[in-house]
Amino acid sequence: MFDYITHYYPAEDPPFRNLSDAPDEDIPAILDALAARRLSGSKRVFGRRYVQFRRLTEEKMRSLFVQAGGRPVRKAPHYFILGKSDWFANLYANTRNVRLPLKQLDPDTTSFTYPDSVVSMRLGPAFGLPVDPVRPYHEKVFRLSELDSVVSEYGLPNDTPEEGDAYADYHLKEFERYIEAQIWADDPVAEWL
Repeated sequence: MFDYITHYYPAEDPPFRNLSDAPDEDIPAILDALAARRLSGSKRVFGRRYVQFRRLTEEKMRSLFVQAGGRPVRKAPHYFILGKSDWFANLYANTRNVRLPLKQLDPDTTSFTYPDSVVSMRLGPAFGLPVDPVRPYHEKVFRLSELDSVVSEYGLPNDTPEEGDAYADYHLKEFERYIEAQIWADDPVAEWL
């Protein structure tokens, strides 16, 4: 199993930019800029309701983390992937990354979802996305101490691209490519903020 987490980001931006941290009045311009990036090679999909979807997902995830004994400092987390994901690394034309060793993470402010949180929290159908099959690890937030047992029980998701365009309508397909990690504090990433 991996002993690190990775944050991927477009090279033209600094790392750890989260739409949930942006003021509401800035969101339309940010979404317009993200839409323009798709025309120049970015494969990320951000619809007009993405921010609302993301914020509701984060609220649910944060609540579940607190119920599990976590102590989040931030309202919205910094996002990572357990180990690496070739699929995620190729979402942008030019991708950079930040890696952190698992042993340096604070268990009180680190959580995991299996897979990506927007799939795991199951709010997608309210935003027009298809219903994914229910899995036993959905609607759960795992603590760092549970990571080994979760991977032992369910394995690592398959990150291998399927035949054809691995990014075509990915947001409309069942999506289980990686385990997402959330850091609910700024301290571990302070040197990049």
